[in-house]
Amino acid sequence: MSHALRLASGLSRTYPWVSSPFIVSAPMRVMSGPALAVSVSRAGGLGFLGPGVQTQDMLRDLEETASLVQDLRTSSSVFPSAVLPVGVGFQLWADDLDTAVAGIGRFKPCAAWLFAARDGSSDYDRWSRRIRDASSGTQIWVQIGTLAEARGLLAGSERPDVIVVQGAEAGGHGRAKDGLGLFTLLPEVVDAVAARRIPIFAAGGIADGRGAAAALCLGADGVVMGTRFLASEEARISRGYQGEIVRASDGAVSTTRTLLYNHLRGTMGWPEEYSPRTIINRSFVEHQAGRSFEELKKCHDEAARAGDAGWGPEGRLATYAGASVGLIHGVKDAAAIVHDAQEAVRERISH
Repeated sequence: MSHALRLASGLSRTYPWVSSPFIVSAPMRVMSGPALAVSVSRAGGLGFLGPGVQTQDMLRDLEETASLVQDLRTSSSVFPSAVLPVGVGFQLWADDLDTAVAGIGRFKPCAAWLFAARDGSSDYDRWSRRIRDASSGTQIWVQIGTLAEARGLLAGSERPDVIVVQGAEAGGHGRAKDGLGLFTLLPEVVDAVAARRIPIFAAGGIADGRGAAAALCLGADGVVMGTRFLASEEARISRGYQGEIVRASDGAVSTTRTLLYNHLRGTMGWPEEYSPRTIINRSFVEHQAGRSFEELKKCHDEAARAGDAGWGPEGRLATYAGASVGLIHGVKDAAAIVHDAQEAVRERISH
């Protein structure tokens, strides 16, 4: 079997239920709930809970996750380790550190994914120290989108256990002006951190085994999929939103990076480096045509009361998604997504 299909020894010890290649479901805000995270881990990947609207929402999700995992341990040996086989994600600019640490200390998730620090490596160092003090078995995953960020992590006092390299193709919030496509960014970061032997995971634009195989060949130890798991049966997502993930194609044309939907939803405060990628609909089209924000806001709020009809090309609601939408053609259960991607990678990397 190719080296690209072998789990790094440290990863295989820390995540003994994971099968190769290492597939991760991203911690998408609100939409990555307990059902999705546990299903991905049960299938031989690693599922992450996404940040909630408020940090304390994480506590309910962790409690439900622990209950689901305990039921599985009672009925099978799928999770031999005592650790909670699910990670949890945080947006550092908005989440409360004390609340996060209390939840991690209580439930002991196997990983904490840190992203979007307002003060860069100093914030990552502070969060990492507090989390490790609360739960020594919880690994620190840090998401970056530039080479400079990777170098900043190496200069910090707390070395991450895993670095997630997010390419500009990713959905949701990513680097607004200095982001780079994964195909170039990933190998440059791999080279920069090689001497530190920190596992690297690739994210952004990966929706099937072809993208996963390419990322592994570029030096990644595993891959992260976000948008692909929005079109899973377990995702905590509105049907109208999910239907758009399946419908949309040609991500270069149908998606864009814009802060418009953040502002329409009343989401403020993201560090200025970040802007979300979303599927274009009437809100953005009319914004480009010069319609006033006040009128767009009124139409947006009316659409929010319309349920699933608020999404779609003629809809107005935020539909954060990656440029890989054209590769997603249907809703599947999370286990099938994991297994299909793993099998497709093995078919392409077998010698």
